[in-house]
Amino acid sequence: MGTLSITAKGQVTLKRDLLQHLGLAPGQKVEFDKLPNGEIRMRAAQAEGSIENFIGRHAGKAEKPLTLEEINEIAASGWAGQE
Repeated sequence: MGTLSITAKGQVTLKRDLLQHLGLAPGQKVEFDKLPNGEIRMRAAQAEGSIENFIGRHAGKAEKPLTLEEINEIAASGWAGQE
C-alpha cells in the first residue's frame, strides 16, 4: 500500500503510476464513494453522452465533405454537450 501526503490546503496529488492505473490524463475527473471505516473508492469519471448520440446528432447534416477543422469543431461541441 502506498501513501500520499496532504498539503496545508487539504489537497492530495496522485502519483503518476496511480493516474496511469486509473487511465486518467490532465483535465479529466475522478469519482469517489465514501465507504465505512474511513475508506474511499475512486475511479475515473465516465464521459457524459455516447458516441451513438454524437453520430446520430450530426448524421446527414453535411451536403458536402467536411474539412478537418469542421469535423474537429463538431466533435468538440458534441462532447461538450452542445448542439
